[in-house]
Amino acid sequence: MTVTEKDAGIIVIFGATGDLAQRKILPALWKLWADGDLPANTAVVAVGRDTALSDDSFRKQARDSAQKAGAPAGVASHWAKSCVFYQAVTADGDYAALGERLTKLESERALPGNRVFYLSLPPTVSPKVVEALGTAGLSKSPGWTRLVCEKPFGRDLASARALNALLHRYFGEEQIYRIDHYLGKETVQNLLVFRFANSIFEPLWNRQQVECIKIMVAEDIGVGSRAGYYEQAGALRDMIQNHVTQLFALTAMEVPVDFDATAIRAEKIKALKSTRPITAEQVVFAQYEAGEIGGKAVPAYRDEPDVSDHSHTETFVAMRLEVDNWRWQGVPFLLSTGKRLAQRQTEIAIRFHRPPVALFSKLGTQGFESNLLRLRLQPNEGFGLQIGVKAPGDDFAVVTRALHFEYEEAFGALPEAYETLIENIFEGDQTLFVHADETETAWAMYESLLQAAPTLQSYKAGSWGPEAAECLVP
Repeated sequence: MTVTEKDAGIIVIFGATGDLAQRKILPALWKLWADGDLPANTAVVAVGRDTALSDDSFRKQARDSAQKAGAPAGVASHWAKSCVFYQAVTADGDYAALGERLTKLESERALPGNRVFYLSLPPTVSPKVVEALGTAGLSKSPGWTRLVCEKPFGRDLASARALNALLHRYFGEEQIYRIDHYLGKETVQNLLVFRFANSIFEPLWNRQQVECIKIMVAEDIGVGSRAGYYEQAGALRDMIQNHVTQLFALTAMEVPVDFDATAIRAEKIKALKSTRPITAEQVVFAQYEAGEIGGKAVPAYRDEPDVSDHSHTETFVAMRLEVDNWRWQGVPFLLSTGKRLAQRQTEIAIRFHRPPVALFSKLGTQGFESNLLRLRLQPNEGFGLQIGVKAPGDDFAVVTRALHFEYEEAFGALPEAYETLIENIFEGDQTLFVHADETETAWAMYESLLQAAPTLQSYKAGSWGPEAAECLVP
């Protein structure tokens, strides 16, 4: 879809000089503008604390960000010069000046008064900005006003509730767009299409046919420059509670009554609330030791820059979830994530039950592996279905081969997740965003684990994690 003229507006980016804005948000805005998916008069207002920056000096940053994302130099310069502005905000009083600047730009660019406030900020700063926006009266505008919040949405159940209460003091839930960028990936969205648009799969999506489901988000990188944040968060807060839980909810949910935000959210929340409380025996926490990835030696987590020599922060989590409902009773879900693993890979693997009779073993063969459906979300996006086939020859040998589909082969390069999500924000579509109830329900699932002092195992960098994780699911 393309944003219509009536939904054209201004996107105000707090933290516009930060890494996320420079690497993801600004390039996505350029691409949407260049492809004609955003109206030409859409304005980008960068907000920062640097009073030395001007429109022209920030435009150079925006141009460079677009060029790194593939924009031709001339096109990037034209976009930055015609669409990008900068406004310094260093104190609460500056929010009135920000409001005046927005009103002026709306008049000059014939905009209907629609505003997006995007908080690309550390979690300690965002609440102060929300309160300042509300106090200054900027939660309302001549058109519509929308607030975009990046994760993390709190660091436990109590803080998530407090953050939601603050947001709701000034903004209605229909105005709030909590971004989990995984939901903007085409392959994640396709999970719903895969399940509900193909009658061959939905009848198999249950305890009668499925033996177990594994959802893995593996990273081959370390903490990089994020050690300060990661030391306070760990893998459970950083990945499991949000990204991995969203994939779990989409995999486990029932068929929604309609394909809209309200219906899909309702089914996701039902799936989360049906999950049995997690015990310590169902979880493995671990931290990586020194190892080798891609032929290059990498240090242990405790030897990374800005990490404590005595850190007890987990860089790997694996857990078995059990869902107490009619569809999934008795089917284990294994959720796992980790840093410095063998390779970067995000995958949902559905293993089906073996045939009830080992018919082919009577012919002297070993039989074949149970059918396995692998949904690859990144990289090499697509899916493969492992099936048993007879190998050519006189012997009745059964082997496993895969039927496969890859997005790039079929459609070419996929759009970036932030392009999809920003376009949806302007269109007012909350389907791919996280509701307040979802955030609190997800935190509640892991509350007991967050309050405990977990036993920390170790694994070698470049491996697939500790051996104990393999024992969580038979």
